[in-house]
Amino acid sequence: MYPEMRHEQVVYQNPFLAMRIWQIDSETITTEDLLRRAEQNWRQKNYYGWHYHEEVEFLLLLEGEIAAYCREEQIVLGPGDIALFGSSEPHTTIQTKPGPTKQIVFQIDLRKYWDLSTLNSMQHFSEVIRPLSSLNYIYKENKEVRDRTAELIVEIYREMNDGRLGYELAVSSRIKNILLLLLRNDARQQLNYNDNRLLGRLQPAVDYVENNLDGKLSVAEISERLNMSYTHFIKTFKKAVGMSFTDFVVLKRIKKAEQQLLTSDVSIAEVAESVGISNLGHFYDMFRRLNGCSPKQFRDRLRETIR
Repeated sequence: MYPEMRHEQVVYQNPFLAMRIWQIDSETITTEDLLRRAEQNWRQKNYYGWHYHEEVEFLLLLEGEIAAYCREEQIVLGPGDIALFGSSEPHTTIQTKPGPTKQIVFQIDLRKYWDLSTLNSMQHFSEVIRPLSSLNYIYKENKEVRDRTAELIVEIYREMNDGRLGYELAVSSRIKNILLLLLRNDARQQLNYNDNRLLGRLQPAVDYVENNLDGKLSVAEISERLNMSYTHFIKTFKKAVGMSFTDFVVLKRIKKAEQQLLTSDVSIAEVAESVGISNLGHFYDMFRRLNGCSPKQFRDRLRETIR
């Protein structure tokens, strides 16, 4: 995708939560020459040494000062500041002042939080129009939102490290609170605001997918059910939901497979069959694409976490 950059494969601490959060403590000596070169490379759109990953990233600086770069902007962060990078959005950071730095890096696959109960709200974060880094202005201008988000990120970090009973509920609720803060404070309307009537029109298709994941799902059949042409349906679905109909079906099938892998001892072949994927090799490919690991590794990792 970006040959001059490194594609970072994120290994989740808990596959079911589809996230990774950790603290980085460092003390790097950055020369004026390095800082000048970093800014020059950014201005000249030279992204060598940058990285990207499919997960959205929140970076909370606890101590020190760093500069965070994405393609559209440079953000200087001090203690308590936050930078947000979108899915697959290239970015890099560099320390700007001598002394120790402490930061919490929080990476999350928001696609795992799309379900029927949140679909209407989550589609705003689909990044169809622009990356989520366009929301960094909120953290710059709104201290209340910045401070509350920082508190939530620290709470998520503690919950993941403590692993107390119910930590998954605690973490997922805080993730949704972070997103709600962004959604309700996006004064510049940078998120994806489609007409919700479109989503209402497509609700029967969404419901049909949910109820028929074990069988063949034909775009032609579903568009006919909604009295829409094939072309109009796929265009409308992408505009309303924020992803193609095919990608949505794959996502829902893999999410259902994840639930079965974690709650039963049936074979992987049986799981694949139960979500409508008869070709086991194809199932493995799709599962790896969304989770960065095989179905067996996914099951084993969570069982290790539970122990």
